[in-house]
Amino acid sequence: MKLLTWLDWFDALRLLPIADPEVARVAPTLTREALLEAIHCITTESKIHRGARCLRFVGLRMPLLVPLALVLWIPGVIWIAEHIYRQVSRNRHLLSRLFGCKDACAILPARQRRRNG
Repeated sequence: MKLLTWLDWFDALRLLPIADPEVARVAPTLTREALLEAIHCITTESKIHRGARCLRFVGLRMPLLVPLALVLWIPGVIWIAEHIYRQVSRNRHLLSRLFGCKDACAILPARQRRRNG
């Protein structure tokens, strides 16, 4: 979440941790298990994107991620990206231990987001 906050130069996203009580209001159809399995985003039209499709959607709204998002629109690439995303997600705890990334986000100080209103 810290990385996405840093990349969100135009405050296009509103990030909610799973523990936030507002998650139940914003995404009543998503279970805790589903939220733990993959990143999700909900559009202003209430469409839910999950995993690599979420990264593709979010990437088009962040300048540094636009190239990645565009690659994910190439036919067939999203299927491969979803497969890779599932594998990484299933093994994220092991990968964190192997690569020493447990506290990787700690290297980025919290970015202050502008408050609307």
